[in-house]
Amino acid sequence: MPAAAAVLTAAVLFFASASPASNATFQPPAAASAVNQDVAAERGRPYVSTSLYFGTGRHDGKPPITDEQFNKFIADVVTPRFPAGLTLQEGRGQWRDKEGDINREKSYELTVLYPVTEARARDADIEYIRNLYCAMWELESVGRADARVQVDF
Repeated sequence: MPAAAAVLTAAVLFFASASPASNATFQPPAAASAVNQDVAAERGRPYVSTSLYFGTGRHDGKPPITDEQFNKFIADVVTPRFPAGLTLQEGRGQWRDKEGDINREKSYELTVLYPVTEARARDADIEYIRNLYCAMWELESVGRADARVQVDF
């Protein structure tokens, strides 16, 4: 029995020492992340990613904005301004209104990507979309978040 254990141990050591993993150089997580960020920064072109947050709840007892109404707004107002593409996600959101009440509602997150060189023109389109949505449905705001990203299609 001890001989069998010794043979087994020797076999394990032999295969472990010859494995590719034993010859790999492992980097600490922070160093690996920095390398990945450097590679990603070289890929793609500089773009802006804008996310808009649309609520569907309305004030003063008015019915919420329906899926059909929202989809029509996207088709009639957003798509003509961003025909190259967009991403739309449905969610559940909450926010505090100007009276201090917390509102929970069905919401949509819309993301559009555009080259940094188009940022000034796209800003006007995005603000038009936000202002029109608020005016149409008597809402306080549409949230906006912008981030500079590298994009490759």
